[in-house]
Amino acid sequence: MSVKHFMAKKVITVELDTTVKRIKEIFHDLAIHHVIVIEGDEIKGIISDRDVLRCISPYIGTVSENERDSYTINKKAHQIMSRHVIKIDQNAPIREAARLILAKRVGCLPVTDHRGTLVGILSWKDILGAIAGENSK
Repeated sequence: MSVKHFMAKKVITVELDTTVKRIKEIFHDLAIHHVIVIEGDEIKGIISDRDVLRCISPYIGTVSENERDSYTINKKAHQIMSRHVIKIDQNAPIREAARLILAKRVGCLPVTDHRGTLVGILSWKDILGAIAGENSK
């Protein structure tokens, strides 16, 4: 079966100048782990919830917070995103996606159509669902 049968079609995207604070809120509110950074229709990067956690000072929201700590929450997406995005075509076999995720050690793959347009996202959890025989999305 192909990637398009298991990918999530609802992809959350942010722009290059979206603040880390806003991205953190998106992760919390939507209970997701990745956002795709776009400029127009072009994929520029990807940010995981772990990227945000590594970026933010642990003193944010505490009595010890200072100006330097506040700076971390106001960084922009383009400052923390992974720029080398590993993508996969929607018609690729699900096994190819699994191999790519393992080989590149990533948590998800943006899914594109034949024109390179973002059409979905596939996580390692989606692949496990495919292996376990869960219904496609």
